[in-house]
Amino acid sequence: MKRFCLMLLAALLLLCGCAQPQRQDARPESSDVRIPAVSWQELKFDRTLPLSYATQFSVSYAAEDYARITIGEDQDFLLVAEGAVVPEDVPEGIAVLHLPLSHIYLVASAAMDYFDHLDAVDQIALSGLKADSWYIESAKAAMEDGRMRYAGKYSAPDYEAILESGCDLAIENTMIYHTPAVIEQLQAAGIPVLVERSSYESDPLGRIEWIKLYGALVGKEEEACSQYDALLEKLRPILNQEPTDQSVAFFYINSSGAVNVRKSGDYIAKAIAMAGGRYVSFDESGEENALSTMTIQMESFYAAAADADIMIYNSTIDGEIGTIDELLTKSPLLAGCKAVQNGNVWCITKNFYQESLALGDLIVDLHAILQDKGDESLHFLRKLS
Repeated sequence: MKRFCLMLLAALLLLCGCAQPQRQDARPESSDVRIPAVSWQELKFDRTLPLSYATQFSVSYAAEDYARITIGEDQDFLLVAEGAVVPEDVPEGIAVLHLPLSHIYLVASAAMDYFDHLDAVDQIALSGLKADSWYIESAKAAMEDGRMRYAGKYSAPDYEAILESGCDLAIENTMIYHTPAVIEQLQAAGIPVLVERSSYESDPLGRIEWIKLYGALVGKEEEACSQYDALLEKLRPILNQEPTDQSVAFFYINSSGAVNVRKSGDYIAKAIAMAGGRYVSFDESGEENALSTMTIQMESFYAAAADADIMIYNSTIDGEIGTIDELLTKSPLLAGCKAVQNGNVWCITKNFYQESLALGDLIVDLHAILQDKGDESLHFLRKLS
């Protein structure tokens, strides 16, 4: 099957006039101006992009024309400025990206918010979501007026549309690891693949700091750093306050009646702590995996969360609920919870998962409800009636 898919991809390349796909280290078409060759060994990456909290990526610079991005332990990219020559003997495994990027295939929806804040949505030509699935207005508008096209979800990309577009980078979410053949086929066509890992940052401020990575990709590092610093300044008064003694349970009830909760090291749990609350944690024994969430039985959830001062329902998965009665329809047992009886139950709005930089606003929202100051000015939390 894998061999058949690769044969099919080769046929598509021929149909699109791409019988010889561009290698990931290929140079742009040569001009009359001869550019001196540069050796990889000559490059000295002696400057780094300053990071305060992010641990999942790094950016380093050599001279004025080259930047190297590493993500996790297995992703490595060389950014080559417009007009610069690709170094000779770039090590295998380092994908070369020619700036400026202008035909990105974006599947990792959480990354769109970074492009939006950097005014770089126009560098995305293809989307892994349809127009009606976007909550970010600039992305929705780009799709509605044809500047951005739907090119299939992560597991079923429209290879013909991707190749015809001249795609210069595919940005995938970690779900792509379940379909490695897609990565292989994209790379076989000369399209570098970047797997977005901001969700692996355990610190909310580290997740927000990924705007700096995207700043490097679109040539706006200074603007990215400026926006990040402004957000930190906005949060500083909250982060410097003494914590309250109020406990917060954050959860979602699946179709079988079990409860999905965040592990204590997850960024949501840490956001609650930053806002001054105490996250209600659960028994994590037997959960020795990389996942940041776990599913427990309702009885176990009730035993830990019954006395929580505040309950927040995660509606980003199956839609928002508006009333406590709707919540009790999912589980009547929750009627005995302190927060339910006191009417202190909230819902996080479904657009939150696409707005990565909104973590700062979520911390502000959490701080407000912990101070009993929640009102219509909240960004992502709605009180259940």
